Amino acid sequence: MSRIMAIDWGSKRTGIAVTDPLRIIASPLETVPTHRVFDFLDRYLAAEQVAVIVVGAPFHEDGTPAQVAGQIDKFAARLRKRFPQVQVVRQDERYTSRMAADIILQSGARKKKRRDKSLVDKVSASLILQAYMDEHDLWGSSGTD
Repeated sequence: MSRIMAIDWGSKRTGIAVTDPLRIIASPLETVPTHRVFDFLDRYLAAEQVAVIVVGAPFHEDGTPAQVAGQIDKFAARLRKRFPQVQVVRQDERYTSRMAADIILQSGARKKKRRDKSLVDKVSASLILQAYMDEHDLWGSSGTD
């Protein structure tokens, strides 16, 4: 089975997360400088099968698109053009950075690690990926156990 990847695009850094091949676990993978994200993706997609790339869609609390949404739309269009074999979808990313920072804090990480923005970016990507997996019920459960 192929993986699902999530991307938390930022103007400076881009966080990336992936599932395992069975699509059971969403894990932070890497944070790369945004200007090098396509180089990273070229290498990764040449080595691993990825069926879906989930791109975080930023919204304000009231549901209106964030100012950076246009740049992310262009990024998603470039992904579709460069990797036509991979489905590119969007996922609401509201609050993921705040939630990632809380998770890192609760993990007991030292102050230096908590200030590491690259860690927040890849944890945010894993939260975007987990939300996508939850919303699309990838296990096909009917709610009965």
